[in-house]
Amino acid sequence: MDKNTRTNDYCAAHTTPPDTVLHLLERETHLRTLSPQMLSGAYQGTLLSFISTMLRPRRALEIGAFTGYSTICIARGLADDGLLHTIEVNDELAWIIRKYVDMAGLSQKVELHLDDAADIIPGLSEAFDLVFLDAGKLDYRLHYEMALEKLRPGGVLLADNVLWDGKVAGPDQGDATALALREFNDFVQADPRVENLLLPVRDGLMMVRKI
Repeated sequence: MDKNTRTNDYCAAHTTPPDTVLHLLERETHLRTLSPQMLSGAYQGTLLSFISTMLRPRRALEIGAFTGYSTICIARGLADDGLLHTIEVNDELAWIIRKYVDMAGLSQKVELHLDDAADIIPGLSEAFDLVFLDAGKLDYRLHYEMALEKLRPGGVLLADNVLWDGKVAGPDQGDATALALREFNDFVQADPRVENLLLPVRDGLMMVRKI
């Protein structure tokens, strides 16, 4: 076991574990989907819950729900009158998202949109306090621009998977996704509209605060 794996395992062992709902959702995701690794998972899910709970957003936006693990984690931190708009392009996942959002008692706090994010976001007449970007990586720049326009000053945007299994930071060019994410990270770094922090959590999490 290498140093990084040992450190990650130690951190996970000293982090509040997921509750029964999230545990069951993770298990069913592995049983029912072809790409269960797309799930946020316990460690990152706890971080999302912490961030959302600290911000207490009234309005939040999630671009890419998959089976709803991150949806639940974010929704749990909403203000009492808060609402999370979550977008998932694969309508075959709607049943599992709704099942576990309902099981978590969050149905009144989550509005699920089943379509392409580029078609949904322009129609949302909201000023968002928190955005979680986790949809198609080749579309990150487009979704970032659309979401940033609706993010209030001081609001936070989180972009997942920005290290792409370390390929983004590697010496070679990598695949098309790694190249797109490297360009995205460079764009955010140079964007005068925001302050940003890239965290080496799981597969990389870019944290952005709109100035």
